[in-house]
Amino acid sequence: MKLFFGRIWAFWGLILFGGSLLALLPLVLLTRYMSEPRKSIYFYHISRLWMRIYLYGTLCPLKVEGKQHFAKGTTYIVTSNHNSFLDVPITSPFIPGTNKTIGKIEFLKIPIFNFFYERGGVLVDRKSETSRRKSYEDMKKVLALNLHMCIYPEGTRNKTTEPLQPFKDGAFKLAIDTNTAIIPCLIFNTAKAMPIHPSFCLLPTRLQMHFLPPITPMGETVQTLREKTHSIMSSYYLQHKP
Repeated sequence: MKLFFGRIWAFWGLILFGGSLLALLPLVLLTRYMSEPRKSIYFYHISRLWMRIYLYGTLCPLKVEGKQHFAKGTTYIVTSNHNSFLDVPITSPFIPGTNKTIGKIEFLKIPIFNFFYERGGVLVDRKSETSRRKSYEDMKKVLALNLHMCIYPEGTRNKTTEPLQPFKDGAFKLAIDTNTAIIPCLIFNTAKAMPIHPSFCLLPTRLQMHFLPPITPMGETVQTLREKTHSIMSSYYLQHKP
C-alpha cells in the first residue's frame, strides 16, 4: 500500500515539477539579457520560489538550520552529502546567499529543465579531462564573483549504508587554491522522501538541511582538509540523523 501511494504521489510530484517549471520559464529566459552576477542573483530568487512551490505542494517541507554560520559579505564553498535526486534541486535555493552548484552535463538533455539547470550550475562532463579542467576554472570564477560554490564531494549519490562515501579532492583543492573556507552541509530525509529503491517513488516527508561552522583551509593540505571535513560531517550525521 505504501509503495502504491508512493507511485501515485510521485506522479503528482512530476506534474507539479513540470508545471511549475513551465510557469516560471518566461522569468528564467529573461536571464539571457543579464550579465553576472546579476543573472545569478535573479535566478537564485526564482529557484527559491520554484522549490517552495514544489516542496509544499508535495508535502515535503524543508527546515534549515545553521544559517548564522554564513558571515555577511563572505564567500564559502558548501560541501553537501548526496543521498537522493532531491538533494540537488533543494540545496542551491536554500543556501543563504546566491550560489552555483557543480553538476553533471548529462542533465542538459532534459527539455525545459535544462534552462534552469544550466543557469544554476557549473557543468562538467566527468568523462572528459578537458571538461573537468574547465569546470575547475569556472568554479574559481564563481567565487571571484562573490558567489558561493556548492559541491557534493562524494561525487555521486550515496547508495551505501555508510553515512558518507569517501570524498573526492576537488572541493578541498579549490578551497586551498582560493583561500575559501568550507561550510559543511548535511541533508536529512531526502532518501526517505525519494528513495533509490524502489524507483519512481515519492513520500511526504519533513526534510532538514543543517549548515555547520566554517572550516578554514589555512595550514591544511588537500588530504588533511578532506579528511577533516569528512570526519566532521560523518560524526554530525550520525549524531543528528532523525
